[in-house]
Amino acid sequence: MTTPNPYAHRTAKHFDGIRYDEALIQKYNRQGPRYTSYPTALEFAPIESGVEASILAKRDPSVPLSLYIHIPFCHHLCYYCGCNKIITKKNSDAGDYLTYLFAEIRHKKSLLRGQSVVKQLHLGGGTPTFLSDDELSALWQFLQEEFIFADDGDFSIEIDPRELRPTTLKLLKDLGFNRLSFGVQDLDQKVQIAVNRVQPLELIQSVMQEARALGFVSTNIDLIYGLPHQTPKSMDLTIQEIIKLSPDRLSVFNYAHLPDRFLAQKRIREADLPSPADKLAMFGNIITALGQAGYQYIGIDHFAKPDDAMAVAQRQGELHRNFQGYAILGECDLLGFGVSAISQIGEHILQNPTALADYQDAIKSGALPAVKHIQSDAKDALRRHVIMNLLCHDYMSFQDLHQKFGIDPKEYFANEIMSLQDMAKDGLVQIDDDGITILPKGRILGRSIAMVFDEYLGKKHANRFSKVI
Repeated sequence: MTTPNPYAHRTAKHFDGIRYDEALIQKYNRQGPRYTSYPTALEFAPIESGVEASILAKRDPSVPLSLYIHIPFCHHLCYYCGCNKIITKKNSDAGDYLTYLFAEIRHKKSLLRGQSVVKQLHLGGGTPTFLSDDELSALWQFLQEEFIFADDGDFSIEIDPRELRPTTLKLLKDLGFNRLSFGVQDLDQKVQIAVNRVQPLELIQSVMQEARALGFVSTNIDLIYGLPHQTPKSMDLTIQEIIKLSPDRLSVFNYAHLPDRFLAQKRIREADLPSPADKLAMFGNIITALGQAGYQYIGIDHFAKPDDAMAVAQRQGELHRNFQGYAILGECDLLGFGVSAISQIGEHILQNPTALADYQDAIKSGALPAVKHIQSDAKDALRRHVIMNLLCHDYMSFQDLHQKFGIDPKEYFANEIMSLQDMAKDGLVQIDDDGITILPKGRILGRSIAMVFDEYLGKKHANRFSKVI
């Protein structure tokens, strides 16, 4: 007899019930991780010689794969960007990069046992469509030769509408990509000029229309609130136009101004940024508008149409989080390739060098490129299970914890449950004999709730995170 999934919701009503309460946001809005892993990447330590090869050689071939390919190139520098991307005008530079990328893939693949099916692939960056059509074709063909791909896999790519050639979208669809993601950030021209990402609405409309005509399963649009010259009124106009475009998914990020960490942000004048009160108003308006338009709030800035695979996975209790954000295929091991790429294999997390020269030097020397590593233990696995289910499904089942980890959850997490009492009194969470449920007023503060279970948080990371809202 199959045990029912305790995280599957019998109806979609819970996901319609998000409540925006400005006073509670002000009270509980604090800095914290986005939990694309637990432990987070901040706990990485330098990797010892031979460790990466051993991890790859011991990987269970029965576990399917998710591949992440990092392309660190952009034609234009976006000033809001929190990544130190490599800006270049020459596609030939990317061709050299592919040579290193292919060498890394061959090396890692040679160490894997058996044949594992690739269920998920994502090309990110940077801007993967910086690559020419021929280079994209060569990369796809190479991956097809090295790996076995599932017929019904989830294969996505980030695109830049400003840099697409007339043949690029059709090529991507013909190759096998079925999901697209691209940044809009804001449609107001004054804002676009201030962040050096000018792209008219007509261009976005054209890309969306072509993507639908070609049969892409899902299209995601990124927006950012808190950019220079944004106002609640201007952002509301952007949201209404985006709703008309009807993307399948939306990612709406809070801009964190950290010019000391990210050099590109030094080009943004702090005096041009909206006030904290206006930022909160923008986010409240966004939640209201997207809810009225029928989008399901997934969590941590993400929204999806109710019939999108991500929204369905959440209602069925099968949503996951990894270094690619929310994922519908969380049972996979993640293999990352390229500069700064992260892999997650079993209880091991590894990261490649973040500097292109260091990455190239490692590949030229014939070494595996990972420079950082962390191996989580049983205690980490327990807390990861709690945090990820709270963030994905707004619930933690005590019975599930007892069955999976052999603990008395109320006793084991007595201190954490005590720490949640104020949130319970304020109606953010409900704690009963079944478990911990995040209520409608707590859904947009999910990270703040999850942080209660994070043993690694402390003063050493105080300035490394953005606030929840």
